[in-house]
Amino acid sequence: MTPTTSMTALSALMALTAFRIAAYIRSHRIYQALLPIFALLAISYATRAPAGQEAPALTDSAVLVIPFLAWSARSLLDTEPDTQRILSATSVGTRSREVLSGLLAAFAVNLLFAAITLFWGLFLGLTAFPTASVLWAGVALHVLAALTGTTLGALTSRAILPSPAISIMALVLGFLAMLVLSRTALYWLTVPLTAWMKAAGTGTLVTQVPWLGALSLAWLFAGLTLYTWLRRTRP
Repeated sequence: MTPTTSMTALSALMALTAFRIAAYIRSHRIYQALLPIFALLAISYATRAPAGQEAPALTDSAVLVIPFLAWSARSLLDTEPDTQRILSATSVGTRSREVLSGLLAAFAVNLLFAAITLFWGLFLGLTAFPTASVLWAGVALHVLAALTGTTLGALTSRAILPSPAISIMALVLGFLAMLVLSRTALYWLTVPLTAWMKAAGTGTLVTQVPWLGALSLAWLFAGLTLYTWLRRTRP
């Protein structure tokens, strides 16, 4: 592939990604996730976390927002009719690029929602501003939350699970399974959400973020790989 061809393919990919984000906003589906996120934050931070509890407060919000981020990703990916996705694949040249553009669009929106969650916690939910190390740990967990929501939402999207009822149940049960399994000694078999909260509660979050982050990324990579593989034969 020549540099000119590569730039053309990248431009087409970015254009399709922007188109999908715009369609998600114009369809008003974005509010189906945004409004519940605001409600969650208002309830979670109804009382400011006391000094010394910055890490648990930020970690809890990163975990609790994940199902809403998954709903957002699922909704964005389902905005286009199936036939439109086929046309989108044609416009960017390959099915893999079409799949990638959808994931990029979903992750971009979820990253924005995760940033809103983090800033709400920092400026409206804490009594004292966290230390630099706790702040960076909180940032890392919110980025991981955006990735987790994107992965779970993609795996429960219409292209994978055509039945809306099954899709919604899979999304909710998938999140609950991560919570339950990560409470056990087998926490390494999933994205260890409860382990995030436990580390924050015991004051070891900063030192455990590299390990918990690497473990989370490994499972998220596996989930996104599975989604990409399943989409090979599905519009």
